[in-house]
Amino acid sequence: MTKPPRKTFRPRKTTATPRADLGGSVTVFAAGCFNRVHSAHLRLLRRARSLGDRLIVVLSNDAHNRKPNAVPASRRRRRLRELRVADEVIIGDADGFAATLRRARPDILVLGYDQRLPDAQTGAAVRELGVEVVVMPWFPGKEDPGAARCS
Repeated sequence: MTKPPRKTFRPRKTTATPRADLGGSVTVFAAGCFNRVHSAHLRLLRRARSLGDRLIVVLSNDAHNRKPNAVPASRRRRRLRELRVADEVIIGDADGFAATLRRARPDILVLGYDQRLPDAQTGAAVRELGVEVVVMPWFPGKEDPGAARCS
């Protein structure tokens, strides 16, 4: 059985290639829960990092992390910092992702192959700020039994 499509803003897919055309320092955002960091996450984050000069990973605020076995944001942040895949790891605003986007003002927002913008407010913030949305391809590794758990 397949899930029905979400009724949210779906960005157009773009090619994930390094951006020299933006000029100046390019900040890339990648966001997610990251309760269990596996090799597909690491591949996505490394590719995201290659798109700009600075990668900021935004962890879902505990108020929005409704996955089974959710890990507290402070532990998820500590684990991602230990992996050294990002220049900065922050916890998203409890008020929603749009608030985090407006505060940090990235140039590029990277989404995983299965991610969408979470709500209409985020879609509006993306358009208002002129943020380029890049949807990454699927990366193998989610099934990795050696994935780092944030315990």
